[in-house]
Amino acid sequence: MRIATRSSALALAQAETVANAIGGAELVHVRNVDGDVEDKGRFTRTVEDALRDGRADLGVHSAKDLPGDMPGDLALVGVPVREDPADAFVGAAAALADLPEGARIGTASLRRRSQLLAIRPDLEVVEIRGNVDTRLRKLTDGELDGIVLAAAGLRRLGREDEIAFRFGAEEMVPAPGQGSLALQARAGDTEPASAAAGISDQEALVEFTAERAATQALDASCDTPLGICARHLNGTLAVAGYAGLPDGSEWVRDALRGDPEQPAALGLALAERMIGAGAGEILARAKDEAL
Repeated sequence: MRIATRSSALALAQAETVANAIGGAELVHVRNVDGDVEDKGRFTRTVEDALRDGRADLGVHSAKDLPGDMPGDLALVGVPVREDPADAFVGAAAALADLPEGARIGTASLRRRSQLLAIRPDLEVVEIRGNVDTRLRKLTDGELDGIVLAAAGLRRLGREDEIAFRFGAEEMVPAPGQGSLALQARAGDTEPASAAAGISDQEALVEFTAERAATQALDASCDTPLGICARHLNGTLAVAGYAGLPDGSEWVRDALRGDPEQPAALGLALAERMIGAGAGEILARAKDEAL
């Protein structure tokens, strides 16, 4: 079995986790395609190209990077056990309220920027790029007072002890698919599909299905200031949503609980409620501002 993966430390850690879970596989490193650094779709296209041309049998994606529309020649064949989907703060603070006025906080995400500024409009949110090590170095060098990253990524890289605190969903709704891996194969290719199904987790798949349905209904991409997170809770499926302008000046929050047997319907219901409260217009303005 050959697994396509990008060559970043985090992508390799994720692919190695999958390879070990299925009993061993060869990792096929792919390079990012050229393009706009804002276009996270390039992360998935290089892996998908390796599947199409036969260099690999199985692709591993960060689920939050997977576009809403799956190409017809490829299929989602598994979602392994989910890591903690929460966003995490790295820096000298035990809560967002502990940060001094005007603190410089780094993030590459419009979703995180929007939610930080919705709570603390006094903060200076600084755009940072690069891998996790590059971002954390800016904190060590004193350029920033804190950084917000995915707790799952830090854990997979063995750097969970650097987390100062995790945001609750009432403060910061995670990105759709955050903490989850999405396994992809050529449509109709039974051997990799069977291997992926063998390590897939039903709860993770249900949560991802609800989040994906809401994201598609809101016509959002992985670069949209949108948070959608579904979690199993006391026999129900709880789905939270956030949509806002990048500056945090306008936003919509909502949450629903429902039947975990109907995740897509629940995700759609949340999206429809958010659209009714103005989320569609807010996200359309956010998209216009980004152009």
